[in-house]
Amino acid sequence: MVTPTWVAVCPPSAFPASRGAARAGSEAASEHGQEEEEAEDRLKEHMDTLLDKSAKARQAALQGLRLALSSRTLSEFLLERRLTLTDSLEKCLKKGKGEEQALAGSVLTLLCLQMGSGPEGEELFRSLKPLLVSVLTDSTASPSARQSCAMALGMCCYIAAADLEDLVSCLSCLEGIFSTPSTGEGGSAPAQHGPLHCSALQSWSLLLTICPPSYLRSILDNRWLQLPPLLTSSSVALRILAGETIALLFELAQDLEEDLCYQHTEFLCTQLKVLATESNKYRAKTDRRRQRSIFRDILRFIETGEYQEETIRFGLECMYLDSWARQRTYQAFKEVLGSGIHHHLQNNELLREIFGLGPPLVLDAAALKASKVSRFEKHLYNSAAFKARTKARSRVRDKRADVL
Repeated sequence: MVTPTWVAVCPPSAFPASRGAARAGSEAASEHGQEEEEAEDRLKEHMDTLLDKSAKARQAALQGLRLALSSRTLSEFLLERRLTLTDSLEKCLKKGKGEEQALAGSVLTLLCLQMGSGPEGEELFRSLKPLLVSVLTDSTASPSARQSCAMALGMCCYIAAADLEDLVSCLSCLEGIFSTPSTGEGGSAPAQHGPLHCSALQSWSLLLTICPPSYLRSILDNRWLQLPPLLTSSSVALRILAGETIALLFELAQDLEEDLCYQHTEFLCTQLKVLATESNKYRAKTDRRRQRSIFRDILRFIETGEYQEETIRFGLECMYLDSWARQRTYQAFKEVLGSGIHHHLQNNELLREIFGLGPPLVLDAAALKASKVSRFEKHLYNSAAFKARTKARSRVRDKRADVL
C-alpha cells in the first residue's frame, strides 16, 4: 500500500493545530446544541402554560411563542407537538378575551407558516378555519381579536388551502368585512375599526394573487368597484392599501390580457392624482409624505404600466420585488414575521419556494463572518449617506430661494 504524499510532507506542528481547530469546532457545536435544548425547554414551558388558569400567564406564554416562532425555524420541533399546540390555541380563541385571542391568532398564523403547505398545514387550516371565521364575523368581539383573525384567515388560506371552495369562502368572508357600508352618508368609506378593515383588505388582496383565472374574472368584472370609495377613508393606511389593491387588480387584468371595466377610469385617475399631491395640513406630515410617494407609484403604473422595482437584501442574498403581486406577498409575510422576515427568507423552505429563492444556502462560519458588516463600516456608510443627503437638500433649498 502506497503512503499518501501529504502525510510525509505535513510538519508535525500541524497536527496539534488541526486537533485544536477540531476541538474548537466540537465545543462550538456543543454550545449550539445546548442553546437549542434550552430554547426547546422554554418552548415546552410556554406550551404547558397555555393551559394555566391565569389569563396573564397565558398571554405571556403566547407572547413567548410568538417571538420564538417569528425569529426561528422550528418545523421539526413543532411537528411532533402541533396537535397539542393547536388544541391549546383553539381554547384560547374560544374562551379567551381581547388580547389573548389576538395573540392566539398571531401564533396560529406563525404555526401554519412553520408547518408549510403540506398535509400538516392543511389539517391545521381546516380544523381552525370555522373558529377564525366565527371570531372575525362576531361584531361583539374585540377589534384586536377580529383583526388578528382576519390576518390569520388570509395567511393560513394562502399557505395551506387545498380546495377552491376554501379560497372562495375566505375571500367572501374578508370582503364582507372591508366592504361593509359605513354609518355615514354619501357612501363614504367606513370610519370605524380602521385596523380591522386594513387587515381584511390586506388578506383579501393577498388571496387575489393565487386566484384561478375563472374566479378572478368575476372580481375584475364588477366586484372591485367597492375599492375606489375606500380612497376617501380617514385612515391613511386604508387609503394606501386600497390604492395598492387597485394597482394589483390592474396588473392581474393585464396578465389575463383583459381590460378592467370601469367607466369612471378618468375620475379614478383624478382621485389618485389628488392623493399623490395632497398637502392638507390637518394630516400628519409623515402620513402625507408616505401617501404621496406610494400614490405616485400607483398612478404611474396605471397610466404607463411601469412598476418601481424594490430590492430586498438578507444575508448574502437579495430578491427583487418587481410587481404588485410580489410586493403584496412580501408585505403580508413581513407584517406577520416582523424583524424575523430576513431569517425566514434565508432558512424557511416555504418562503423560499414562494419567492423562488431555491433551497437554503449552506454557509460555513467564515462565510457568515465575512457577510457581517462591522460597526466601523456601518459608521462610514452612514456618514457618507448623511453627507450626500445634506448636499442634495442644500441644492434643493438653493433652488427654492432663487424662485422666491
